[in-house]
Parts: sequence; structure tokens; C-alpha cells
Amino acid sequence: VQLQASGGGLVQAGGSLRLSCAASERTRSTYFMGWFRQASGKEREFVAAITWSVGNTYYADSVKGRFTISRDNAKNTVYLQMNSLRPEDTAVYYCAAKSLSSSGTVYTTTGYDYWGQGTQVTVSS
Repeated sequence: VQLQASGGGLVQAGGSLRLSCAASERTRSTYFMGWFRQASGKEREFVAAITWSVGNTYYADSVKGRFTISRDNAKNTVYLQMNSLRPEDTAVYYCAAKSLSSSGTVYTTTGYDYWGQGTQVTVSS
């Protein structure tokens, strides 16, 4: 499974960005698609996740109401629309895929089987 993340960049506080994650396949191996982020010197943390099938969504409390995860099944692509960005959202954002049968939850890094390369998001104050 290959995951290709894109869309990061530099934006002012209050601005918006949309990240994309293209998956090489949409199967049981990629049942859940998630976004995580890792700020400099910090651990990687959960941001949002979605299922390909019915589009169930999951969000970290810190991004609820500001970020929206969505998917385009025809393009095997998951999006993360980020609005009202804050300097504390600055991080490298990673997309990841979790199979239906893997252990762990959608909220933890250990639950995911495949990772993309990451894309930098920088929010200036």
C-alpha cells in the first residue's frame, strides 16, 4: 500500500489549507484512513480518521469544528480541510491506513499499518 500526502504549506493564522492523501488501493487493508501530525519535539498525535465505506469520521478534540475529513472513493483520495488554523497546528502531517483486522484504535499510531511521507504545515502568527 502506497500513500501520497500533499497540500501542505505556509499560511497565516486564521487561514485554510486542504491536505490530500492518495492511496494506491481501497481495500480491507486501508479500511480506516487517518491523519496524524507531529510538531517539532513532540510525539505524533491523532488528528482525524474516516472509513471508506460509510464515511464514519473521528476527530481529535483540538480540531473539532475547524477541520473536516472527507473522502473521494472514485479517486482513492482522502482530504483534510483545515480552517481557522492556529500556530499550534504547525506540524508535519501524515496520512495513514489501518486495516479492518489490525489491533488498536483509530486514535493511536500503533493501530495503523501504512504511513505516507508527511507534508509540512506551518501557521504563522
